[in-house]
Amino acid sequence: MTSPPLLQLRDVGITHDGADAAVPASATFDVAAGEVVLLLGPSGSGKSTLALAVNGLIPQSIAATVTGSVAVAGQDAATTPVATLARSVGMVFQDPDAQLITGTVFDDVAFGPENLRLPVHEVLARTERALRQVGLWERRAENPDRLSGGGKQRLAIAAALAMGSDLLVLDEPTANLDPAGIEDVYDALRAVAADGRSILLVEHNLDAAVELTDRVVVLDAAGRTVVVGGVDEVLRGHAERLHAMGVWLPVSTVAALALRRAGWSMERMPLTPAELTAALDAAAAPAPPDPTPAPAAAGAPSGPADGGSTTSRPRRPQGKAAAPAIEVRGLTLRRGRDEVLHGIDLDIAAGEFTAVVGANGAGKTSLVQAIAGVLPPPRGTVRVAGADPARTRLRDLSSRIGFVFQNPEHQFIAHTVYDELAHGLRLQRLPEDDVRARTMDMLARFGLEQKADVHPFLLSGGQKRRLSVGTALVGGAPILALDEPTFGQDRARAEELLALLQDLNDSGTTIVVVTHDMQLVAEHATRAVVLGGGRVLADAPPAEVFADDRLLRRAGLRPPPLVTALREVTRHPSLVGLTRVADLDGRRG
Repeated sequence: MTSPPLLQLRDVGITHDGADAAVPASATFDVAAGEVVLLLGPSGSGKSTLALAVNGLIPQSIAATVTGSVAVAGQDAATTPVATLARSVGMVFQDPDAQLITGTVFDDVAFGPENLRLPVHEVLARTERALRQVGLWERRAENPDRLSGGGKQRLAIAAALAMGSDLLVLDEPTANLDPAGIEDVYDALRAVAADGRSILLVEHNLDAAVELTDRVVVLDAAGRTVVVGGVDEVLRGHAERLHAMGVWLPVSTVAALALRRAGWSMERMPLTPAELTAALDAAAAPAPPDPTPAPAAAGAPSGPADGGSTTSRPRRPQGKAAAPAIEVRGLTLRRGRDEVLHGIDLDIAAGEFTAVVGANGAGKTSLVQAIAGVLPPPRGTVRVAGADPARTRLRDLSSRIGFVFQNPEHQFIAHTVYDELAHGLRLQRLPEDDVRARTMDMLARFGLEQKADVHPFLLSGGQKRRLSVGTALVGGAPILALDEPTFGQDRARAEELLALLQDLNDSGTTIVVVTHDMQLVAEHATRAVVLGGGRVLADAPPAEVFADDRLLRRAGLRPPPLVTALREVTRHPSLVGLTRVADLDGRRG
């Protein structure tokens, strides 16, 4: 006799107070005991909302109307007290700050088991085991506020692991982690799965998730269940459909789709770099194209589109001849008693697209916040478009550099999405007609027209990120600094945003991006600044950084999946050394 599922959702629709429609609209799926289920869907489809309904926070703590049913271990999640459900469901939120509550790392992890009234020795054992699994045992006495964004994410995961729940629900658990940290987290999750516990995973980094996953559930934009099945059935069999929906896929799968459009035979979609390497070595190169180009139809685009990735384009000449947009000299910065940056020297020329990369805690966010004046740097150490952030009024500095926080909510000040975008323009004392025209254009550009009158805090995680980027862009500053700009975005929205940044860069805007996404660096950056321990370890074109395995290991980084796959290809030498999906269309062996 088959045992009932641990988690069962039937036709679940959730309408937040003040909303016009249910999102998700109709979600139906199960999670069996010991199963790992990956939940995919476009930004705004209700994935995070469903996660909150599984542990009863919706509707018990967050007001909403729930239709259909959510049952956990036979308990109705809508009516069973959250404290009771916590014995069956462990939760890791999209924003780790939302669940860190005590004064030390150790106490945060011990808090849950203590509230289960476990014996002291069991509390201590669970806490130590969980902290060691995520690499935080040596920092157990620290205040969680002193951890980096990725460190907080690891702490939140440790707190959930220590509960020992039968079901672990994780909402973007690796979004703020460096590549080495992602490996650590998935090692911990494999141990959870090996113990027979179930996992419901909302994740955009499918390169990490695919080997752990048993089944995949896909929601459409309205939050209706449209595909359910095994990894092969869904990710391989429905790759084209999911790509068209804007759902994230493994980089190797996206690369294979681009190669298939270019004429390569890719019958079985690869999911990993090793599979992509094998598929290419087994495939014959497509026939060379007709050297005589056909005349373009009127209104047709002038270049080949990637169908999802940014169109391949020659990169604009960058470099030393351009006037510096940003100058950093001897920048040393402290956070509390800790020195987080040590004598940084850095020039960023006007018009460069620079990626700042490194492990969690390397000083990336501190560096860009000092450049943008969010953390006041010592006088004379930073100049931005000729101004010293330490001596420049915020209003004047914001006309020189726009900044996007890692956590979008940290920069919201207005009560509606419209007013959030309009605020900076009004500070410039622009006529209200101009303010409205530019604000409406930005709302349309980021797909937020229908959210103009909504409070920013009521947006989905992906929508909050788009709004935060829009607030930085709307003022027209010549420099933009963004901390993890694609966090919380579905693939389509992330690519729209990156295409917008690329267009701005092509028009002369200087872009500085802090990111853990090495494929983003490969696709867009002209330069990679690698930080480690608050110092610059390397400053070079991305291809040079990716080729230096020793540097990557030292910095807690890994090469992008595409680089990993193509460097092992033996049959088609023209592919070896490529770093961008956008370069694959039209490539021959």
